[in-house]
Amino acid sequence: MPEAVIVDIVRTPSGRGKPGGALSGVHPVDLAAGVLTGLLERNGLESTQIDDVLMGCVSQIGDQAMNIARQSVLAAGFDETVPAVTIDRQCGSSQQAAHFAAQGVIAGAYDIVIAAGVESMSRVPLGSSRHGGSTAPGIRARYPDGLVNQGVSAELIAQRWGLGREELDAFSAESHRRAADAWAGGAFDSQVLPVLADGADAVAFDETVRAGTTVEGLSGLNPAFRTDDLAARFPDLDWRITAGNSSPLTDAASAALIMSEEKAAELGLTPRARFHSFAVVGDDPIMMLTGPIPATRRILERSGLSIDDLDAYEVNEAFASVPLAWLKELDADPAKLNPWGGAIALGHAVGASGTRLLGTLVAHLEATAGRYGLQTMCEGGGMANATIIERL
Repeated sequence: MPEAVIVDIVRTPSGRGKPGGALSGVHPVDLAAGVLTGLLERNGLESTQIDDVLMGCVSQIGDQAMNIARQSVLAAGFDETVPAVTIDRQCGSSQQAAHFAAQGVIAGAYDIVIAAGVESMSRVPLGSSRHGGSTAPGIRARYPDGLVNQGVSAELIAQRWGLGREELDAFSAESHRRAADAWAGGAFDSQVLPVLADGADAVAFDETVRAGTTVEGLSGLNPAFRTDDLAARFPDLDWRITAGNSSPLTDAASAALIMSEEKAAELGLTPRARFHSFAVVGDDPIMMLTGPIPATRRILERSGLSIDDLDAYEVNEAFASVPLAWLKELDADPAKLNPWGGAIALGHAVGASGTRLLGTLVAHLEATAGRYGLQTMCEGGGMANATIIERL
């Protein structure tokens, strides 16, 4: 079977996903188009060589409606013969796009494919595309108390794994420190494509990184998800999840160029990594964000590798409690976890985060001469994807 390899990955900077954020004036179609054209230009390709574009996006309404993947392909100037499809696996949408892309190459259905993701949370707020699915009679019958938002799930995880407020805030401050150090050291320079916004100077850095973040500063923030109704439903919760130990709303796009090893050789392109193993799981939709734990166990079993064989792990920091619980369950090395910072600092533009994490993982393995890396993400509704890559 063909090997599926990663030739290049690019992303935009992360803008704060609210009015006035650095990228809030950029239409998400144009945001995504920029990373698509960037991939072609960096690798000397014509759009007609691309077999398909698979793009993750969660809130597919408003500016992100009408198959934003196809809209982005057209806005990027790609030939009209290039197809595209939009994928929603919640926060793991573009990681799932990368899975489908690589699996298509392995199956022989694709020679060259782009996996991408986009989300403008300033222009299309998270939750905009909800149309009452969780109120369907079948859901109400199975979960009579109702499903909960992800912030409550993060609180339940913190309680179950005994994660105190100081530990959560310390992890979050460290995420900002690592991200700031990585930027200062040039770690992201080769990945990030500057974006022209509102006629101003190009946005070239992640607006979400706060180098001066401290535990003391975070300790003054109030819980973000407590309401009287939820407090009555969950009377044992201490309510310790705040805006500071959660990932910020974010605007961003990212894209990965994936192809067969044979096609890369034919084109004179150098593969950076190969896809080693894949997994996707469902999990408890109330706890919701614990999926990376069984997803990691499944992919380790399938790959024949152990946690100690991995040189780095990117576990998405939707909330600090998610990677901290993962660390405890997997008995993993904290130094290998999100070594260049995670979503708490770098942002979580939900549809774009999967290929953003993949790019960070590939670049870190190259910088440290690591061999194997794991990426896993919790996803709305109680799911998770996991990917193992091998640096080439």
